[in-house]
Amino acid sequence: MTGIPLVIAFVIAIILMIVAISKWKIHPFLSIMGVSLLLAIVAGIDLTQIADVIGAGFSGTFTSIGIVIILGAMVGTLLEKTGAALKMADCVVKLVGKKHPEAAMIIMGWIVSIPVFCDSGFVILNPIRKALVQRTRKSSVACTVALSMGLYISHCFIPPTPGPIAAANTLFGVGGLGTDVNLLLVMAIGAVCSILPLIAGYIFALFIGKKVKAKDEPTNAEAIGQTYEELVASYGKLPGAVMSFAPIVVPIILMGVASAFSMAGFNPAIIVFLGKPIIALAVGLILGVILMAQSGKMGEFYALTDDTLKTVGPILFVTAAGGVLGKVIATTDLVNFITAHAATLESLGLLFPFLLAAILKTAQGSSTVAITTSAGIIAPLMMTLGFATPLDAALVVVAIGAGAMTVSHANDSYFWVVTNFGEMEPQDGYKTQTLGTLVIGIAAIINVLLISAIF
Repeated sequence: MTGIPLVIAFVIAIILMIVAISKWKIHPFLSIMGVSLLLAIVAGIDLTQIADVIGAGFSGTFTSIGIVIILGAMVGTLLEKTGAALKMADCVVKLVGKKHPEAAMIIMGWIVSIPVFCDSGFVILNPIRKALVQRTRKSSVACTVALSMGLYISHCFIPPTPGPIAAANTLFGVGGLGTDVNLLLVMAIGAVCSILPLIAGYIFALFIGKKVKAKDEPTNAEAIGQTYEELVASYGKLPGAVMSFAPIVVPIILMGVASAFSMAGFNPAIIVFLGKPIIALAVGLILGVILMAQSGKMGEFYALTDDTLKTVGPILFVTAAGGVLGKVIATTDLVNFITAHAATLESLGLLFPFLLAAILKTAQGSSTVAITTSAGIIAPLMMTLGFATPLDAALVVVAIGAGAMTVSHANDSYFWVVTNFGEMEPQDGYKTQTLGTLVIGIAAIINVLLISAIF
């Protein structure tokens, strides 16, 4: 199947999946896997290959973020158990005040996701989010959305995240402008074009936090306040600030240093090794275990590990199911169909790369794939579209990134990371993560168009 019938089949599949999860209350894992199988059959994927496609999508997700999720969850549990998460929350509250934890989350997320994938960043920062909710008695959903939006904006906009850096190489290089890649210019434009989406994401987080409730929502302010004070007292003495932040900050530094060395074209083996998310988080886990030992609770470590793995299991499987759906869609002729008809969008200027990336993102789930694919399509058209200068190329990179934010839904692993770690129901994920990424995506392209008009 190809053409318009395939597009219609894709839309029906997404609607069916949403209805199955939210209306019929079928478990997300079964809903996504079932819809993926039906779509593969209807789309005409060779019957002998469907099982392999499903297996590749499932295993690919585990390969990319499976261990990261496990290690990140372990670090988070250790931070909670030792009181380090509460200490971090206290430090953040001192900086931004009890009234603005959402602002702290969105800014923290934006900074962290420059060197770190948004999936990993959310898992790493989630303990601080949970502790801040408990400390400030603010909306859990608002803090979750703020953190998610902050991470997502820089993930799609600013090198050395793989998507933007690959797009920059493609658009500046031989197939595009034929000039040297100016990553500093791309980073600067990405940072400036983050302003409106950050503001929009923050406002949306405050708004949606009043409409949607999570399982860990502080419903009784007085009770939560007493619980927080009792929690602090139960630890006796909280760990120091340096050791509390170390299991989170050290992995971020390791990944950031590795990214910086990679951008400079210098890749010492030890830096590459320590900068891999799995290894960096393993270092964070070791630091968390040291905290556990200092608190005198090592006797509880085995049970804590066991409980964490039981909690993470469902998250991993639902996330992997989302990877299956993305792989099935990518195996169909949908991307080729979109590519073949890209010429109809060429007259739209910077809206063309935005819409192309948005279509690809919504269709197959991965922002990185949407960015790199869109850049490959647009690169030979740069001069034709009037994008002739390095500034134009940088704006195209960011316009593509804005499209790649729009939108995150069930075929995106990040959707499930945010929904599950944010302790929300799948239907709430559509109201928060999906709608939120639509808001920041539109704000982002408006920001890009404004910068283009000024310069």
